[in-house]
Amino acid sequence: MDVTAQLRAAARERFGWEELRPEQETAMRALMAGRDALVVAPTGGGKSAIYQVPATLLAGPTVVVSPLLALQHDQIAGLADRDDAALAAVRLSSAESASAQRAAVEALHSGRVEYVFVTPEQLADPEKLAAIREARPSLVAVDEAHCISAWGYDFRPDYLQLGRAVRDLGHPPVVALTATASPPVREDILSRLGMRDPEVVISDLDRPNILLEAVQCVDEEQRRQRLLGRLRESQPPGIVYVSTRRAAEELAAWLTDTGIEAAAYHGGMSARERTRRHEAFLADEVPVMVATSAFGMGIDKPNIRWVNHVSLPDSPDSYFQEIGRAGRDGEPAQALLLFRTEDTGLRKFFTGGIPAVDGLSRLAEALRIGPATRTALREKTGLGPRKLGEHLSLLEEVGAAVAGRGGKWRAAAYAPGPAEAAEAAVEQAERRQTVQRSRLDMMRNLAETLSCRGQALLAYFGQHLDQPCGHCDNCLSGAADEVEAARDEGPYPVNGRVAHPEWGDGTVLRYSGDQMTVLFDDLGYKTLSVPVVEEQGLLTELG
Repeated sequence: MDVTAQLRAAARERFGWEELRPEQETAMRALMAGRDALVVAPTGGGKSAIYQVPATLLAGPTVVVSPLLALQHDQIAGLADRDDAALAAVRLSSAESASAQRAAVEALHSGRVEYVFVTPEQLADPEKLAAIREARPSLVAVDEAHCISAWGYDFRPDYLQLGRAVRDLGHPPVVALTATASPPVREDILSRLGMRDPEVVISDLDRPNILLEAVQCVDEEQRRQRLLGRLRESQPPGIVYVSTRRAAEELAAWLTDTGIEAAAYHGGMSARERTRRHEAFLADEVPVMVATSAFGMGIDKPNIRWVNHVSLPDSPDSYFQEIGRAGRDGEPAQALLLFRTEDTGLRKFFTGGIPAVDGLSRLAEALRIGPATRTALREKTGLGPRKLGEHLSLLEEVGAAVAGRGGKWRAAAYAPGPAEAAEAAVEQAERRQTVQRSRLDMMRNLAETLSCRGQALLAYFGQHLDQPCGHCDNCLSGAADEVEAARDEGPYPVNGRVAHPEWGDGTVLRYSGDQMTVLFDDLGYKTLSVPVVEEQGLLTELG
């Protein structure tokens, strides 16, 4: 029996799936051949199957790295519901008692477990990593892999060390799974995980059952009234996304006062309260959830009819991920963005600052003394756990730090001096911030455009729609057709490579009127005037 036939038989016999999608089979075959794979597929695209099925055919357990305990709980429950001992799963997390974790490790070592679920923080624990390594895993699956780029540089730096953990496990085949990853994020995932000869599978990301709309509001009162009018004519359940914890609380209270039952959700609540509200929403006990981006992954609810934003998201990546929670049942759904010009300033504030040179320099100096654990490095430098993780990642990127076994860090061979290393790390942080702010600019462009929003959104992710999408407000109003009719053919092919004398190499993503969008490898997204580009010869087409 060939590999494809084996995969189809395992899918049918173990999971009851009569068919596998072509993109699923492509990724599965790569894993069976010992290759790594990166899969970008829309929500509901069957990404979990890509590791679940090969796991039953490979000798050794599969390590599933997943960001949220609630999400892990749901995934484990789904496997348990199949009542098949060959699909046994355990979790190693802070939520389990010490005795429960010992029992899980024992089951793992005895071969009674097929899947072990962990967070990145658990893999950063040398003892946990050693226990998993002893079980000789055959596969590593990184779920919600975009978090490496979205979270790793900010508040979960252990995401940036997943590549080291994979190496310590002997680098079994790795599959990274996500529903949203623009070209820079995909490159970040491939680099951070140290993926070798990866099979990159990009599914069609268009969601034609979701109506895309955006409305610019002059002030907060108009935005609230627009939202209220939409909610009164919309069928629940749905999610309203806001930018801050305070906004979640205040808007939920205001909606309730106006007669629309709503609840708030944000990361400042206790874990117990977040779980309670999460479960209430899934059970249709909460018709409207007003939430920050903390409410998202693990919301496996097919009947969400709409997702509304009352603040500009920080990037098209976040926007696509959040609206993708609507209409998972394939029925019509809506995504309304109510934005103000002032939103951009707030989001730029949230992108954070550049790390201080002195802290980076102290850390680089401490690393030169010899291998040290994070605890020891915190004591030597006075850096907190989160800031230490961020600084280590930056120094690692510029070749000044190396992670070794036992969770110990040291200066890299031929590392630059502390001052030079700190300066290089600051420059790297500045480059990253520039890219993040360019994503925010692209999000504003998506909100303000008069052309097809579907084309603009998918172009950001490197996909080209030959025709306007037909499921956005601009298409339905005819505005997109007018823009399309007025646009001349661009001077460079879409998805073609170009070079700018100052900004370096990039990829042409799309044209809109007399403007073009280019994704530069080191700078991020730029919107350029086509007449200016042609008049001044700013871009050179690369072969």
